[in-house]
Amino acid sequence: MEHFVVSARKYRPQTFKDVVGQQAITNTLLNAIENNHLAQALLFCGPRGVGKTTCARILAKMINQDGTEHEDEDFAFNIFELDAASNNSVDDIRNLIDQVRIPPQVGKYKVYIIDEVHMLSQAAFNAFLKTLEEPPKHAIFILATTEKHKIIPTILSRCQIFDFKRITVKDAKEYLKYIAESQGVQAEDDALHIIAQKADGAMRDALSIFDRVVSFSGKNLTRQAVTENLNVLDYETYFTATDLILSNDIPQLLVNFNETLAKGFDGHHFVAGLASHFRDLMVCKNQSTIQLLEVGEQTKAKYLEQSQKAPLQFLLKGIELANECDLKYKSSKNQRLLVELCLMQLASITFDGEKKNSQRFIIPPSFYKVDPEVKQQLEAKKETPTPTEPETLPQEKETAQEPVATVTATVVQPEVKQEVVKPKIDIKVAGQRVSGLSLSSIKAKQEHQRKLEEREVKHEVMPTDDFTEEQMQAVWEKYTAKISKKGEKIMASILGVDVPKLRDKTQIVVTLPNDTMKVELERAQYPLMEYLRKKLNNYDTSLVIEVNEAIQKKYAFTPIEKYEKLREKNPLIDKLRQDFDLDV
Repeated sequence: MEHFVVSARKYRPQTFKDVVGQQAITNTLLNAIENNHLAQALLFCGPRGVGKTTCARILAKMINQDGTEHEDEDFAFNIFELDAASNNSVDDIRNLIDQVRIPPQVGKYKVYIIDEVHMLSQAAFNAFLKTLEEPPKHAIFILATTEKHKIIPTILSRCQIFDFKRITVKDAKEYLKYIAESQGVQAEDDALHIIAQKADGAMRDALSIFDRVVSFSGKNLTRQAVTENLNVLDYETYFTATDLILSNDIPQLLVNFNETLAKGFDGHHFVAGLASHFRDLMVCKNQSTIQLLEVGEQTKAKYLEQSQKAPLQFLLKGIELANECDLKYKSSKNQRLLVELCLMQLASITFDGEKKNSQRFIIPPSFYKVDPEVKQQLEAKKETPTPTEPETLPQEKETAQEPVATVTATVVQPEVKQEVVKPKIDIKVAGQRVSGLSLSSIKAKQEHQRKLEEREVKHEVMPTDDFTEEQMQAVWEKYTAKISKKGEKIMASILGVDVPKLRDKTQIVVTLPNDTMKVELERAQYPLMEYLRKKLNNYDTSLVIEVNEAIQKKYAFTPIEKYEKLREKNPLIDKLRQDFDLDV
């Protein structure tokens, strides 16, 4: 059996030009060598698998080259690699310091590469300080670490720091494509993209995953084989789920989620991926943000197609619901139900109100149907012209009374199917407070919103006359007196708490002492604003309700506050309470 070398070792870069995704650092090191500006101590820090040790070896090899050496010369006698994870004591650093004093036998420099330097102990760091700051001319130290924050500041101040970044998905995919062509592997673009995403910015991990997937699928690398081997959810899963959500097909959506769980995937992984899918769809909404979509060309076309079907408001709400489910998942006692509930909420975002409840009438329409014979008599009455002769008036009055007698409201028993005229039920009762969720309150709000929309469409025909603050206050007082006569004493008292002020010519500002009054006024503001706009002949008028806590102190609400107010006016009340041992 022939010895197999993994791709991470076989394709390790030998020059700075071969290093992937670190052009800024490699160019800096090349310029430092050419201009003889190389520091005596370098610190390479960054995530795993991004090329820290590789760049250290290339640098150690380049600084000893003078053009006369053999092409395969690796200067093994001049490069010393020390693993600080297993050599982290003071004695190991002392041995290193003793070796540094000896000059190189071949080449100009001895390079010491200390990997995972953050694993050194505090005493070892302190023992290393002096040598690191003033090493011999022939010694260069290259320190590499994944956790820069664990290195003491005195070491950091003596090093030239290079921060390696994560390798982008695009760069990793291009390098994988090059390796696949080198090995004669036919790889789909989306398959390589999934491997690059799974590597999470680490080139070594990407090459390890590539070797594993090639061992599984052979010379033909497909997206389906990659997703099956890596146990990741395919893009098609989220495309199908989004189509079901947009079509409001809740039963099939739950079946689809059950099939995903049956394949061994976690519900947390599914809902997190769904939120990312919504984000990618939102990115496709604008040409300037499409570049943020990190997928293959074929998948990008599918994203662009589906983004046209999904409204922006739906995507924003969907991301919010999916993210909320993601946060609650670990603390939930019934995690599957949590995800299913999230999916049902997502599928209900685009529901029309009439689709949600076809039986939306509390009183069925048949309750108001008129008997056909009565309807004919009423229509005949409307079509009959009004007579002008005085002698015929009494007869017409008698005929006009006949349909009225027929339309008299009667209570029909359940077994009787005859449809008769029913009296109109008025839900609003004078002087009775209505809940903010009542039919009349919702109807008033919808009517107000409809008028605002009509005003936006026909803005040029709506009057916007100027008015003064005195005129506005006079109309405000008339409205207060009007609702007070109707029996709405509480609302009238709220409107009389403060004198409204005029701001920016169209904003009516009223200041209330507490939030309770503010809520009550917000609930009743629609008829108030209609009255003000009509009387002032200005439909740009708006209402601003503010709460001033300083005013609130002037009003006494609780028994104790009322007692304190009385005691301020007459201190003898306190003596009276003490003499008779009274409670407040």
